[in-house]
Amino acid sequence: MKVGLVFNPFSYKLHEENIRIVQKYFGLFPPLSLAWVAAIAERAGHEVKIVDARTLRLSVAETANILKKFKPDVIGFMMTTYMFRETLEWARELKAAVGAPVVIGGYNLRVYPRESLMNDVADYGCYQQALKMFPALLGELEGGRDFESVPGLVFKKNNDIIVNEPHPEEENFDAYPNPARHLLPNELYAEFPTERRNFTVMVTSLGCPMRCSFCEAGGTKYSPRSPEIVVNEIKECAGKYGIREIDIFDYDFTAQRKRVDEICDGIIRNGLDVTWACRSRIDQVDAALLNKMHRAGCRRIYYGIESHSQETLDAMRKQIKIKQVRDTIEVTRKTGIKTLGFFLCGVPGETAKSFSKTVKFAVSLKLDYAQFSKLTAKPCTELWKDMVGETGIDYWKDYIVGKTEEKQLPRPWTSLSNDDIDRLTKRAYLRLYASPAFLWRAVIRVSSFTEFRRKFLALIDMVLRQESVSEKWARKGGEFKVYNENYRKNINSAKTAIVTSNASADNNKTK
Repeated sequence: MKVGLVFNPFSYKLHEENIRIVQKYFGLFPPLSLAWVAAIAERAGHEVKIVDARTLRLSVAETANILKKFKPDVIGFMMTTYMFRETLEWARELKAAVGAPVVIGGYNLRVYPRESLMNDVADYGCYQQALKMFPALLGELEGGRDFESVPGLVFKKNNDIIVNEPHPEEENFDAYPNPARHLLPNELYAEFPTERRNFTVMVTSLGCPMRCSFCEAGGTKYSPRSPEIVVNEIKECAGKYGIREIDIFDYDFTAQRKRVDEICDGIIRNGLDVTWACRSRIDQVDAALLNKMHRAGCRRIYYGIESHSQETLDAMRKQIKIKQVRDTIEVTRKTGIKTLGFFLCGVPGETAKSFSKTVKFAVSLKLDYAQFSKLTAKPCTELWKDMVGETGIDYWKDYIVGKTEEKQLPRPWTSLSNDDIDRLTKRAYLRLYASPAFLWRAVIRVSSFTEFRRKFLALIDMVLRQESVSEKWARKGGEFKVYNENYRKNINSAKTAIVTSNASADNNKTK
């Protein structure tokens, strides 16, 4: 079978937790989920092409032309709840242009498996993991078409939507192949703090053992890959794809200290020339571990701090202390590792005064980076469950099936309005990033002109564009659209080269 996988562009959504200007500069990340699906399909003997239309700034028509030449038997998309409608429209147009059935997967299918197929576009869905489901589906599409036998498949039958149970055997994350990065334009990826190229992301564990009330991963099964497999993937990234910087996207990379020790030992032992970042809890690291992580190439750690208030932290079940925050940030800085703090605006009981204290706390920590997000009732969080239980309304489900317009969600746990929260969040960024002390630290630590230019332009954009969420945005096709024309101009030459390379790949399988 021939499998075409598409990662479509998407615009800012009113229900996102980040403010628009932050989302604009967040970064271009490889579609790792699709790369895993591609690797699974290739291992089963199928031919795969990934079209990263977002990074390459491809239109639907340009993407359709690439797929028409490839002639896929099935087209796959990753569905997030936030971007469901946009991805669905891309799938609709490409399905019509190419004439192949559509299979969808991603986190949204775990929450709304039936609702995700309540449209005339998606033919098949992946309910849990693709490891066993996707090869089985491709096998049935090739011959028997006994879809009831495919574990974890969502499909339509006699005007009904069937959700098959996942495979009874518990999946081992180590059984997954490494993502098919050979199908991606690795030289184009970057995130805001990126210092080296090529850049990629990794996921070395699934789930999180903690139970923070605002996080969709809270209380989900923790499934880590073995240190040996993690190191081998890093080795492949460095040796095969020229990758020099990796962001490890685990919810909690440091959950098992012995595993982190062994991963660091493997990186050091193999002399791998990579720098990397990760996410960690404040209470899981100390000077000894941080020093080893630094020797192994760790240069940034993202810590979930959330608030200045111990009472708020306790209410959200963070299970950390304010003193731990100060101590850990200080010892991390002393090892030479840069710090990023995650903070929330609009937490239960939040006022403008209390959030001002959180911003003041963030400034006092002398962080290298900070992210201020608007607390949102995301699917599968305790906040979401409480809201649905109290109101009987599930905005996300209604959004998936087309019953409601895109909008900001209510935040009944605070007296602040959505406009208040949007405005306070923007002020927080300006107070931190425009302060003389922060600017001086940033200038003396910048590693290249490209990095300086990226961060300077982001700051100027933040200063000049202070729209409130209630302003009327220009509409196009019923969706809010935000275009980065400067980026489009800069990417044109790379886009042309990549499209040409993709076109010639059929005659050069050693690409």
